[in-house]
Amino acid sequence: MKKRMLGNELNVSAVGLGCMGMTFAYGGQDEADAIRTLHRAVEIGVTFFDTAEVYGPFDNEILVGKALKPHRDRVVIATKFGFKITDEGEGPSRMVGVDSRPEHVKAVAEASLGRLGIEQIDLFYQHRVDPNVPIEETVGAMADLVKEGKVKALGLSEASAATIRRAHNVHPIAAVQSEYSLWSRDPELEVLAVCRELGIGFVPYSPLGRGLLTGAINKPDELGADDWRKNLPRFQADAMAANAALVASLKDMAQAKGVTAAQLALAWVLHQGDFIVPIPGARKLKHLEENAAAADITLSDNELKQIGEALAPTKVTGSRYREQELALVNG
Repeated sequence: MKKRMLGNELNVSAVGLGCMGMTFAYGGQDEADAIRTLHRAVEIGVTFFDTAEVYGPFDNEILVGKALKPHRDRVVIATKFGFKITDEGEGPSRMVGVDSRPEHVKAVAEASLGRLGIEQIDLFYQHRVDPNVPIEETVGAMADLVKEGKVKALGLSEASAATIRRAHNVHPIAAVQSEYSLWSRDPELEVLAVCRELGIGFVPYSPLGRGLLTGAINKPDELGADDWRKNLPRFQADAMAANAALVASLKDMAQAKGVTAAQLALAWVLHQGDFIVPIPGARKLKHLEENAAAADITLSDNELKQIGEALAPTKVTGSRYREQELALVNG
């Protein structure tokens, strides 16, 4: 597996693994199967694993820590803080707003270290920007954790270019994580340029459009009853039908290239810059291995242009989030 740098400290596999779906939002999976997938990821050279306290909540960190314990010296573990989590309800319903007060940041770090069973978090992200807490205060608390040896590097998720600059002035930011794929390209407006300028790695989550760009999901009823994606605009029946031609176009181009649609979509993302490390999720070994292999695909300038134009966001029906989720991005 090829390697890429996130900031100046984290040398990671060019394709990481987003672990959320193993316990959260997409229906989860059997623990033994999840551990088998995580172990196989390490075997094929994946070294970058992404989790968060809200994935479960809490269950995902426990799973990741348990599975990766035998491989701790070979992997980079990223986790995230920033949501208020109540004891009532289940899954995503337990998230009731954001909280990046310094005292909360430090409390979550201690709890995450315990759940992960590690002595240092390799990459600690603010999951969403808290409009009620100046970013300087939040990053100041995160920087204290670095000084204490509890965190190695800092990150932000779904932050605006202005916020990234302010945060970086307090303490170097190693990585910025935001949704980025062929048909979700908001980071191209400002964020990618700021990351290049400041030497910050960029970590696209949902680089496969939450599964839609694989071509394997055609109708909402193909998702499980408890799959959170059913709430999203692009997973409504009319939007999926309207976007079917775009996905078919991607599949046709992939077939001509001799790769899968998922691999072509990931290769396109990887070609947008050597500071970019996508973290597609995978619950099946086949998909994990296919995603990892995308790092070896080479695309010409003409191919990149053709793919990018075929799936331009202006052609896509439905936004990536509902209004309440969109209110928490680009903060």
